[in-house]
Amino acid sequence: MGGGSENGSGREPAEAWAVPPCDERLCSALPLAALVPVTAVCLGLFGLGVAGNALTLLVLRRCRELRSTTNLYLGSMALSDLLLLLGLPLDLYRLWRSRPWIFGQLLCRLSHYLAEACPYCTILHITALTAERYLAICFPLKAKVVITKRRVKAIIGALWAFALLSATPFFFLVGVQQLDNQTEFSRECKPTPLATESGLLGTMLWVTTSYFILPVLCLNVLYGLIGRALWRSKGRLWGPNTALREKGHRHTIRILVVVVLAFVICWLPFHVGRIIFINTQDSRMMRFSQYFNIFALQLFYLSASINPILYNLISKKYRAAAYKVLLPCRSGERALRTTRDTGGYTETSASIKKEVTTSL
Repeated sequence: MGGGSENGSGREPAEAWAVPPCDERLCSALPLAALVPVTAVCLGLFGLGVAGNALTLLVLRRCRELRSTTNLYLGSMALSDLLLLLGLPLDLYRLWRSRPWIFGQLLCRLSHYLAEACPYCTILHITALTAERYLAICFPLKAKVVITKRRVKAIIGALWAFALLSATPFFFLVGVQQLDNQTEFSRECKPTPLATESGLLGTMLWVTTSYFILPVLCLNVLYGLIGRALWRSKGRLWGPNTALREKGHRHTIRILVVVVLAFVICWLPFHVGRIIFINTQDSRMMRFSQYFNIFALQLFYLSASINPILYNLISKKYRAAAYKVLLPCRSGERALRTTRDTGGYTETSASIKKEVTTSL
C-alpha cells in the first residue's frame, strides 16, 4: 500500500464502502455507506406512513360526510398499509443484523406473512374499487341498487380473507434457521431448506408476481371502458345534477388513477428484483440483485406511505376533514366566522351534492 491509503483522506472512503465484519453487534452484507442512508429513508417513511394512515383511519371514522362506499375501500387500504409498515423495523433489523435473530419463530413467520398478505389485499381493494366506479359510471341505475354499504363491507371482508389465505404458504416457507448448531449467533430468519430445495419458494414468488400483473391488466381494461363511457356521455346528458354527478365521477377517477400509478411505480421494481433473484446464479448478478432489492425495498414501503399524501394533495374534502380532526377548535372558529359573514345562513347546495357519488 502507498502512503496515500494510510491517511484519513484515502482510508475513510474505502472503509465506509467495505462490508463490515460479521459479529454479534453488526452482521450485514451491505457497507455502512449504504446502510445509513437506507435506514434514514426507511425511518422517515415509517414515521410518515404510520402517521398518515392512522390519520386517514381517524378522519374516515369521525367525519360522516366521508362515509361513502369509496372511502370504505380507502379506509381498509389504509389499515392494510399500516399493518405492512409495522414490519419495517424488523426489515431494518435484518439489514443491520441478519443474525442472530432474537425475536422468535412466530414473529419471523408473521412478518414475512404480512409482508405478502397486505400488498395482496391492497391491489385487490384497488381492483374492486375500480370495478365499482365502472358500474357507477357505465350502469348508474343498476349501481344504485347493487352498490350498498352493507355489500361493500362484505366484499371488503371477502378480499381480506382471500388475501390472507393466498399468503398462507409464506407462513410455512420461512422460519428461524440455525446454520451452526453450536452457537446461537447463527440463528437467522430466512426461507427453510425445504422451501428452497423443493422450488416451492420460487413458485410462490411467481404467484406474487401474478398478483401484480393480472390486476394491473384488469385495471387497464376497466379504465379504458370508464374513459370511453365518460367520453360518450359528454354533452349528451341533461338535468340539474348532471354536471355535479360528472364532476364527482371524474374526481374519483382522478384519485384512483393517481393511486394506481403510485402503486405500479413503487411495486414494479420490487417484482423485477424478485425475478432477478429467482433466476440469478452468478455471484456478480447476485451482488447487483442485492443492491437493487434494497432500492426496491424503499419503494415498497413508499407505496404504503404515499396514499395519505395523495389524498391531501388531490382532495379538498380530505384536507378539510383532516383539518377538522387535527384542529377542532380552529375549524369551529372558522365555521362560526363563515356563519356570521353570511348573516347566519349556512345552507349550501348539500342537498344537490348528496346525489353525486361521494369521493375523497
